[in-house]
Amino acid sequence: MKQTAATRRTGEQLREKLGYILLFEISDPRLDLVTLTGAEVSVDRTYARVYVSCDRERYGEVMEALESARGRIRSLLARSLDWRTVPELDFRIDQSTDEAEAIARALENVPATMAVEKDEEGYPIQPASDEEA
Repeated sequence: MKQTAATRRTGEQLREKLGYILLFEISDPRLDLVTLTGAEVSVDRTYARVYVSCDRERYGEVMEALESARGRIRSLLARSLDWRTVPELDFRIDQSTDEAEAIARALENVPATMAVEKDEEGYPIQPASDEEA
């Protein structure tokens, strides 16, 4: 979705309102420890893509809870926003934190070949043996 400065502002406003609604007005225990990481709103404000983050094991459970509460969330949004229309909400899982964790784990597991001393061309330096001396 194309984003402009105005749609970024409305997306941020929508994210703040949704955060308040999920925190204080929706009492579904499946939505505990869910973080709203972003919201993209269309230019005409009829459609919004909302990104949520949670534990990897809970993806299905959280999406099911958000889908079942979608109507209630939209009606609460209608009361709290001063927009002419309430956007159709499309919830999506933000997997960027999982990808960042995978990269961090990969960087921790450095192969033993990386510790080998190399010359300026990248070839391993062979230790001098006693027989050649």
